[in-house]
Amino acid sequence: MSFKDLGLSDPILRALKKLDHTKPSEIQLKAIPLILEGKSIMASAQTGSGKTAGFVLPILEQLKSIHAPKSKNINVLILTPTRELASQIQDSVMRYGTFMSKSSAAIFGGAKIFPQKNKLKAGVDILVATPGRLLDLVGQKAVFLDQVKILVLDEADRMLDMGFIPQVKRIVRSTPRKEDRQTLLFSATFSQDIMNLAQQWTFDPITVEIEPERVATENVDQRVYLLESRD
Repeated sequence: MSFKDLGLSDPILRALKKLDHTKPSEIQLKAIPLILEGKSIMASAQTGSGKTAGFVLPILEQLKSIHAPKSKNINVLILTPTRELASQIQDSVMRYGTFMSKSSAAIFGGAKIFPQKNKLKAGVDILVATPGRLLDLVGQKAVFLDQVKILVLDEADRMLDMGFIPQVKRIVRSTPRKEDRQTLLFSATFSQDIMNLAQQWTFDPITVEIEPERVATENVDQRVYLLESRD
């Protein structure tokens, strides 16, 4: 099955062709049609499985029929635990959306806050954020979350391990009711804690599992380099 068979339109297919992405991965085959139907999902997917494209591609497709956001508002919120992941996801949004006129921004700690606030003034279609910095900006009324149409919780198990869940709960409470938004939760594993949170945050979700017993995909080559501290 091709990306075209999954229901993606020409601007996205052109971007995929430019990037030489020809064949959907397993998580993409399973997740993209469900997301395009507006379903909320709980997906078990590992690093290297193609999960980022699994939600970014159908989100870009859905944005074609969603009006541009008002000032300081957003249509799609993607929460992720680290600045590195936020940057990677934002890069994917820009690459897959290169032939579309949808706005996006990434906000995270460790970077100057004022340029990030300026990006939000006009409103953005897709906001990629880490929990702490997003709460700072919400507290400063630099961004409002009550118009979010799609909420993505990426690497939910890592956010749990890193102690971000209280912050995530505050953020989720600021978005529309779970019945009124589409929620996409991705996690490498589904512990009981994650299952409990998923029940709180998602409405009638469909479970998508890809190699649930494996924490890392075999496609990732992992290496360790031991260095002296001066290096």
